[in-house]
Amino acid sequence: MDQEQLKDLIRDVPDFPKPGISYKDITTLLKDPVALKAATHFMLKPFAATGVECVVGIESRGFILATPMAIELGCGFAPVRKPGKLPAQTLKLEYDLEYGSDVVEIHADAIEPGQKVLVVDDVLATGGTMAAACQLLEQLEADIVGISVLAELSFLRGRDRLPALRLESAIVY
Repeated sequence: MDQEQLKDLIRDVPDFPKPGISYKDITTLLKDPVALKAATHFMLKPFAATGVECVVGIESRGFILATPMAIELGCGFAPVRKPGKLPAQTLKLEYDLEYGSDVVEIHADAIEPGQKVLVVDDVLATGGTMAAACQLLEQLEADIVGISVLAELSFLRGRDRLPALRLESAIVY
């Protein structure tokens, strides 16, 4: 299965979560075991030789992709979540969205200083959530070896918010 075939499995849901937004629904890809395996392969391949020690997944669909990648690499997984979802001491960061603000959190002990991490999410849109997650990881003194996303909405220029980091996309719209 190639990247164009994966792209064909992602459906657009118009006017979700609000009018004017065309939501990229990856559940149609995730239900296909061959496609799921291919997607994680394409996302992991550019980083396979970087010495990743922990895969960080962003809530919530990033978890689905990051976990099998961590298993494949033989390393751990750490979640970046919405506020109030993590039970122990956290670091949190508020960031701006086009239509308001949001907050992400990570456990204060999720990453050791200098630990090599790969940050994973399903879709890179405007880049706000990814930039916030990377800022949290920098506060923890992580060595971010890169960012891997299943799909990048290049017309929203999210990549521009992450100029110093290696970013790889399995699919680009």
